[in-house]
Amino acid sequence: VQLQASGGGLVQPGDSLTLSCAASGRTFSSLHMGWFRQAPRQEREFVAVIASNGVADYKKSVKDRFTISRDNAKNTVYLQMNSLKSEDTAVYYCAAGSRWSRVPSIYDYWGQGTQSPSPS
Repeated sequence: VQLQASGGGLVQPGDSLTLSCAASGRTFSSLHMGWFRQAPRQEREFVAVIASNGVADYKKSVKDRFTISRDNAKNTVYLQMNSLKSEDTAVYYCAAGSRWSRVPSIYDYWGQGTQSPSPS
């Protein structure tokens, strides 16, 4: 499975941004898809995950601001981020796997990371 993330950029605090992750190489609909982020000098952390059946789970601090979704027809998972804060600044990674988890090491496939949404 190859994952290609895109959509990061400079934003103002309070702005919105949508990240996309396009997958290829395996039946997308059967995969659980996650978003993780990593700030400088910090460990990679869970942000959101969406199961193959569409059930979603979120990190507590983003739950009311971020929405993960998937379009199986386009083999793409999205992360809609609203009301962005300075603490959201990080490099965001999408991941895919056959097991549902908040733990990065559980995931089998990773995208390259996309430019962090950073307050301008």
